Amino acid sequence: MTQLSRQGAILELVKRGPLPSQDDLRRELGKRGYQVTQATLSRDIRKLGLVKMPQGYTLPEQAGNGHGPSLPRGLERLFRDFVRDVRRAQNLLVVKTAIGSAQPVAVAWDAEAWPEIVGTVAGDDTILVISPSNKVAAKLAARLRGMLA
Repeated sequence: MTQLSRQGAILELVKRGPLPSQDDLRRELGKRGYQVTQATLSRDIRKLGLVKMPQGYTLPEQAGNGHGPSLPRGLERLFRDFVRDVRRAQNLLVVKTAIGSAQPVAVAWDAEAWPEIVGTVAGDDTILVISPSNKVAAKLAARLRGMLA
């Protein structure tokens, strides 16, 4: 199991709600087959930009820190490091990623619940992004291409 898939699982878990401690997060990851040390988990939390609140670890936008439409650090890093191309076909986007990276990127995207995205379907190196309309898909494609530049 790769670092990328583990970080995708962390994002998925945190999306469900705050996790009170690193130990709780470590146990939840263990249930999914990820055996991690506290040091590894601390690095993942830092890289993903998770925020420690009184109720536990959460995503920055769930903490109400005003990230607005920009990407949180974890998703921004995943996008910058692993997305290679964005192509539009009417209200659909085909997002090409590095091999083995599509699912973690899609999980992170789904955790964000962007209004421009109805849903995603991820393979090994391709994500199908479904937008509600052609117009929304065009704007989203331009935004994503700008992030690749």
